[in-house]
Amino acid sequence: METLTLVLVVAAAVAVLGVVALVGLVAPSRRRRREPSTDGPDVAAPTVAAPTPEAPAAEERRLDHPDPSAGRLTRLRSRLGRSQSSLGRGLLGLLSRDHLDEDTWDEIEEVLLTADVGVGPTQELVQRLRTRVRTLGTRTSDDVAAMLREELLALIGPDLDRSLTTSRDGRPAVVLVVGVNGTGKTTTVGKLARVLVADGRTVLLGAADTFRAAAADQLQTWGERVGAPTVRGPEAGDPASVAFDAVRQGADGGYDTVLLDTAGRLQNKVGLMDELGKVKRVVEKHGPVDEVLLVLDATTGQNGLAQARVFAEVVDVTGIVLTKLDGTAKGGIVVAVQRELGVPVKLVGLGEGPDDLAPFDPVAFVDALIAP
Repeated sequence: METLTLVLVVAAAVAVLGVVALVGLVAPSRRRRREPSTDGPDVAAPTVAAPTPEAPAAEERRLDHPDPSAGRLTRLRSRLGRSQSSLGRGLLGLLSRDHLDEDTWDEIEEVLLTADVGVGPTQELVQRLRTRVRTLGTRTSDDVAAMLREELLALIGPDLDRSLTTSRDGRPAVVLVVGVNGTGKTTTVGKLARVLVADGRTVLLGAADTFRAAAADQLQTWGERVGAPTVRGPEAGDPASVAFDAVRQGADGGYDTVLLDTAGRLQNKVGLMDELGKVKRVVEKHGPVDEVLLVLDATTGQNGLAQARVFAEVVDVTGIVLTKLDGTAKGGIVVAVQRELGVPVKLVGLGEGPDDLAPFDPVAFVDALIAP
C-alpha cells in the first residue's frame, strides 16, 4: 500500500512539473507576440526631404529606375512613323512620279500645309525640291528618298542646340515649365524628372501651380516614383513664393536641377500672364533661370503657335516640348514653331507611358517620316 501511494505521489509530481514546463515554453512566445515594437509606426517621409544614403534596401527597390534618355526617340520611332505616315509617304509618292507638273507641285504644297509646316517653310522647301529635281534628272525611289531626307533635315535644323541645362557649378539649374491648360504640362514635368534621374541627375520639384490642388498631388506622385522630393505650398497660395522656396531648398540640398511647374495659364488672361512674369522675376533673386520650356500640344496646330507667341512675350522661352506628337499627322508643327519662336524643339511626347518623353532627335524624326 505504501509503495502504491509513493508511485502516485511521484506521478503527480511529474505531471505538475510537465505543466509548469509547458507554461514556461508558451508564455515567452505570447509575450513576444504582445510586446510592442520599439521602432514605432511606419511614417511616410516628408515630401520635401531628400532621399538619404541610409535608406533601407527595401525602400530603394520601390523606386522606379527608368532607362537613360539616349536613344529613346529611336525606340519610339514606330509610334512616330505611324502618326506621320501621311506626310512622309505622301511626299515620297508625289516626288516619285515620272513627270512633276504644276498640279503635282500644288499637291506637294498641300501635303506640307496640311501637316502644319507653315506657309513660309513650305514655300522654301518646295522651291528647293524643284531645284534639286531639275538638277537630278532621272530619279529612282532611293534618289527621291535621299533627296527628301536631306531637305527635311535642313528644314528642321540638325545643328540647333537641343541640349538642356540641368546642372550648374555651385547651384542647381532652374528649369521653369510653362504652358496652357490641357497640354499635359504637369505630366510633362513629372516625365522630365524621370528623364533627368535616368541620366544621373538629382532633381527637386516645385509645385508652383497652386490654383489646382490636384496638380501638386499629381506632381508629388510623379516625384515619389523616382525619389525626387516636391516642394509645395498651401492651395491658392502665392506661386512665386513656392518657386522661390523650391530653388532655395534645391541650393541648400545640393540638387542638380530644380523643375518648377506653373499654372496652366490661358493666353488671354492678362493677370495670370503677369503672374508668370512675377514667378520668373522672384526666382531670379537666387540667380538666372536656366531654361524656360514651353509645353505645346502638337494636335492643336496653328493654335499652338498663337499660344507660343504670347508666352514668348512674357518669358524668354529657351525650348519647346511638343506633347501628343504620336497622336497627330501634323508633324510639321516642329518646323513651324521653331520658325515662329526662333528656339528649338527639345523634347517630344510620344505616348501616355511614364517614359514616353524623349529628347528630340531630328535624324530619328525624319527617318520615321520617310520610313517605308
